[in-house]
Amino acid sequence: MLTADLARSRTTGDAIKPLFIDPTDENYRETAGELIALFDAHLGEPKGDLEDAIDELTVADTDYKIVQGLAKLLLDECEFEVMSPVEPREIRQTLFEKANERYPVVRQPTLGDDTQKIEVYSAVADELGISLEACYRGMYADLEENKRLVQIGTRTADQYAGAGEQSTTTTTLTGSSDGEYEHTDLTVDWLVTRYNLALAQAVLYDATEMRIRVWDHFGTVFSYVKLFGLMHRIYPIDSDGKRVERTDHADGYEAILDGPASLFSQSQKYGIRLANFLPALPLCDRWEMTATVLVDETAGETRQLRLDDTDGLDSHYSTGRRFDSDFEQTLAQKWERATTDWELLRENDVFDLGDEVMIPDFAIEHPDGRRAILEIIGFWTPEYLESKLKKIRQADAENLLVAVSEQLDCSNDDFGETSERVLWFKTGIHVYDLVELAEEYSI
Repeated sequence: MLTADLARSRTTGDAIKPLFIDPTDENYRETAGELIALFDAHLGEPKGDLEDAIDELTVADTDYKIVQGLAKLLLDECEFEVMSPVEPREIRQTLFEKANERYPVVRQPTLGDDTQKIEVYSAVADELGISLEACYRGMYADLEENKRLVQIGTRTADQYAGAGEQSTTTTTLTGSSDGEYEHTDLTVDWLVTRYNLALAQAVLYDATEMRIRVWDHFGTVFSYVKLFGLMHRIYPIDSDGKRVERTDHADGYEAILDGPASLFSQSQKYGIRLANFLPALPLCDRWEMTATVLVDETAGETRQLRLDDTDGLDSHYSTGRRFDSDFEQTLAQKWERATTDWELLRENDVFDLGDEVMIPDFAIEHPDGRRAILEIIGFWTPEYLESKLKKIRQADAENLLVAVSEQLDCSNDDFGETSERVLWFKTGIHVYDLVELAEEYSI
């Protein structure tokens, strides 16, 4: 995503709007093409050289923020690695030890026993079994600017197994022709559309609340809501976006997502989660979003960001099913290794709570037909926990199990009659503890 200094937006009245670029504008497309070619040309080269080349291109273009923003998105798709036949730290340590033994080290010898710099490097190279050039280049190969660009998108610099000390050479890293590379998935169209989405994401870093309405792909959207740990309240709506009493009367759903500024103290980490969620919305055919953005924390001044499916935003996210949190993914992996007849399934049901809905995390099923539902409670505020508890009580499901982290500031008393079906965990959820609860409370 973009950093705050690369964000571009305009405030008009109570509204704030990203300064989108026209994806069909030939000037922007040409700049995007030049940047992609620039990155391709630097496969296998030091990161510092790439950054210098980007700066040179930026100087020649009047749209500084746009060029740097496009480059930032490409950098996000890159992988850089330390390329050295021996750990740079080992080279430095050996080099300094040798230099200390032969002190003083001089540029031009004036006495018969003076030691030159090249002699120290040669001694170290011989001891480590590498070439003189590899010793010199590898000494600081772990500095950020010296790391080599090894991949951009799916395009990689060809690296020969067992290349040893030659792995630092440009020829070995990049090959001699385009045939040495894998096909890249980064195109001009991808970059300019991704840039507009990133501009919108940057505005959301300081959001205090987001309201979304979706009329299709409900499961996908709510999966991303939970994946990024966003506190939410969900309501059924009709085709006009008005709330209806029950889900069986619903054409879509409205969700209220709490932003970082609504927590006890604003969390940039949580703000990134909220911005990361945005690309899930363009996966829908019809969607609307309104976010309240804090523009002056001291004065409490806010603006409204409004986006919908007519803004032309495209998503790079997948519509496939995902785990909603690390806890869920880890639990699923543990379950695969466990020896039990109970099966852990992704839950697709929507619990009708009257004016709200609840989408549990998992179902736990036995071959004989018994079934339990599992909800995991994570990142929260007291208001969010109360809302979650209210949903659990409204669901009135005797087979609903709740897993809660011991790191949260709550106790069994907060869960009332549901407390007997609460599983407390420290760092992870244990499979057999859940199986025991499922045996007792499944129906």
